[in-house]
Amino acid sequence: MTKPLCLLAALVGLFEFCHVILGYHLVYAVGYGTFAVLALVISVTFLWLWAKRSTPLALGMAFGWFGAAGVMSWWWLFNIFDAPNWMQDSPVLFVFLSIYLVGAILHLEVIGRSFALTSRMAYAPVLIAAAVSVFAALLA
Repeated sequence: MTKPLCLLAALVGLFEFCHVILGYHLVYAVGYGTFAVLALVISVTFLWLWAKRSTPLALGMAFGWFGAAGVMSWWWLFNIFDAPNWMQDSPVLFVFLSIYLVGAILHLEVIGRSFALTSRMAYAPVLIAAAVSVFAALLA
């Protein structure tokens, strides 16, 4: 646990230092871009692990990381290109969100199986999260 905490502290420090020196927008662009590319690489790696039947979570991880790569890439490109018109209110973003949610559902199904729950129970946290999101959107 020490190594991850030290790595976290170092990265937070690096981001904050770069923010002070280079400004928010450049550090944001580099951070989001780095995450988007790494998420895609991790997604492909988990897809390979799924194909090798290495772990039951691999397909969920592949979908989750690919969805994360898509969403992060969307917001990264949206911001570095100053909100291009074609990206504003584009339903393409919903494709990446759907992929992300499939990954979450697949994860929840595997977790549920470890507690001897039915696969339908995996949808309960998704419905609760959606309800919380609707409630927050109505408050805004």
